[in-house]
Amino acid sequence: MKLAIVAATGGVGQQLLRQALDAGHDVTAVVRNPARFPAALREARIVTADLADPDPAVLEAAIAGTDAVVSGLGPASNSGAGIATRGTRAMATAMDAAGVKRLVVISAAPVGTLPSPSRPTPPKHDPGDGFFMRQLGARFARVAFGKVYADLAGMEDLLRHSDLDWTVIRPPKLTNKPLTGHYRTATGQNVRGGWSVPRADVAHLMLAVLSRPETIGQVIGIAS
Repeated sequence: MKLAIVAATGGVGQQLLRQALDAGHDVTAVVRNPARFPAALREARIVTADLADPDPAVLEAAIAGTDAVVSGLGPASNSGAGIATRGTRAMATAMDAAGVKRLVVISAAPVGTLPSPSRPTPPKHDPGDGFFMRQLGARFARVAFGKVYADLAGMEDLLRHSDLDWTVIRPPKLTNKPLTGHYRTATGQNVRGGWSVPRADVAHLMLAVLSRPETIGQVIGIAS
């Protein structure tokens, strides 16, 4: 499969890139700073693009001829909020111009209960969240990372209104533990008792859903 991996030097992005290359995919890596690109993964084609202020022609050229786009794009902190919505909008425009429909993106577990223009009255609690997460965990996360989650909610809104064949993956806390390949998923909600998950396992799922048409238009929770 020919893939464009966006934000390929990030934590999830590097895992996506490594696993996609190991699986034999033909990969174009879209990165902001090629100097951060791991030397061991340089068999991928590298395209430099800043998703905070993208050049439409560069993005379209990177995506043209691919079968799917897989994005690890997202703000690392409140100060970087806005990048997910802006960057995904640019990706969607480039995909439309290039005739590519399949897109898999990463979001976050708390987004399901966050109001947004398309979901002004979301559920107060995610069906997958237990008592502690409902009472303390989700509340703390929104206070600490409110702008991050608002950005991701805006990204999800954008996808709902697009004609792309999208899938959103919502993990809880990300860790740098090794790939296990053994994780739990839940469609349309968070995973019950799911506190964390390795970035490597998130990347594994993001690549796996590319061959699962039933995941198109779905939000999928993941956790260890």
